[in-house]
Amino acid sequence: MIRATTFGLLIGLLGLSFTASAVDPSDKLEDPIQNELYLAITKEVRCLVCQNQSIADSTAPLAADLRREIRRMVEEGQDETRIKNFLVERYGDFILYRPRFRSWNIVLWLGPVALMVVGFIALAMNIRRRKSLPIDEDAP
Repeated sequence: MIRATTFGLLIGLLGLSFTASAVDPSDKLEDPIQNELYLAITKEVRCLVCQNQSIADSTAPLAADLRREIRRMVEEGQDETRIKNFLVERYGDFILYRPRFRSWNIVLWLGPVALMVVGFIALAMNIRRRKSLPIDEDAP
């Protein structure tokens, strides 16, 4: 029984060591403005491996590579627009959590609004049609 507990504790500590290695201690930049820009961009860029995490939160090797690349670009003095343009050119609009408004993705931006308008129109027509139906006096 003691061996099973010791084994479980060993496995738990081993699991914690993997999460500790995921933290990148060199992420903080000396210039606070650059550091703010770096952190903002890494929170807005999607991890292409995880897809539901930003690269700031992801431990995937690709996310680490992207963080290093963004850090290099920020240290070189590039602005947010140039960095995002680079990422979009390389990986496509999917890499950004908030894709840019463009003519070909107008459906993504206006689709939900259009569906709501169609739904409200259908609801209004249904209510108006039901009001015009005769009332059945013989119904219990």
